[in-house]
Amino acid sequence: MAVFGLGGTIAMTSDGGGGVVPALSAAQLVDAVPGLAETGVDIEVEDFRRLPGASLGFADLTELAAEIDKRLASGTVDGVVVTQGTDTIEETSYLLDVFHTASQPVVVTGAMRNPTLAGADGPANLLAAVQTAAHPTAPDQGVLVVLADEIHAASRVRKTHATSGSTFCSPNGGPLGYIVEGTPRLLNQLTSRRPTLDLTNLSTEPRVALVTVSLGDDGLLLDGLADRVDGAVIAAFGVGHVPQRIVPALEELASRVPVVLASRTGAGSGLATTYGFPGSEKDLLERGLIRAGFLDPLKARILLWALLATGYDRAATLEAFATAGVYADS
Repeated sequence: MAVFGLGGTIAMTSDGGGGVVPALSAAQLVDAVPGLAETGVDIEVEDFRRLPGASLGFADLTELAAEIDKRLASGTVDGVVVTQGTDTIEETSYLLDVFHTASQPVVVTGAMRNPTLAGADGPANLLAAVQTAAHPTAPDQGVLVVLADEIHAASRVRKTHATSGSTFCSPNGGPLGYIVEGTPRLLNQLTSRRPTLDLTNLSTEPRVALVTVSLGDDGLLLDGLADRVDGAVIAAFGVGHVPQRIVPALEELASRVPVVLASRTGAGSGLATTYGFPGSEKDLLERGLIRAGFLDPLKARILLWALLATGYDRAATLEAFATAGVYADS
């Protein structure tokens, strides 16, 4: 088993200045986990980054994805665990998922309470992640996220509370399973296909904007946006609605770059044909926007970035979103 450390709260300790910073190595994290030796899993560790979750970027994660591919292809490990800050796990885990084509499991974990606090959850989460990655039910599930003894699909998981230890939830479908007495128990599995992209086709570093629509929105953030980005995600009201006044700006934007229409609610699917007024989901899709379906805005942005970065055309982009958004006909 390979454990890649990226930093984050799980690796933070006091710097003497009144706050904690990422300072612990991946080896120190592994050494601090009670019961890990008793699992019988051989662990290889790599200090890949020591950054707060908020400071990780696309370059960090694509480099990590390439290293994971290399390690799994070598046959020297049967699975991978990634430790990182929880601020961006819902995005980073999905980016890894999009580029993860091997059958071996990849599990992402972190901590909400740093090691200087009573009840720090890092050791328990890391143990649960290793137990999950080593279990025979873990392969062919895509990238998994394990915290608080819950097992989530990277394509569904969201951070839903700023400080709670049980912050990670999967609003669409719930967790895939739980860790029970040290054993992963999957109660359900992903039934839909997931789009996977070839990391070796990575050729550009696109800029993809995320614009959240709000009450009385006049489209200020859309002004000149097409000149500054390669794609955009619109986090719209409800099932995919925007104020009528910004429809022309969205239509113009969609004529120049790919624009994905997602729901800002974070749960449920955007619709396609129920409402027909100007600014409704039907109206916007007819004007060229791309339906996100069950993908929330953050994950829709990750998928659009990956598609643009690997050179996919519009037809392939539509197919990928239909698959990931779970509204493809087949």
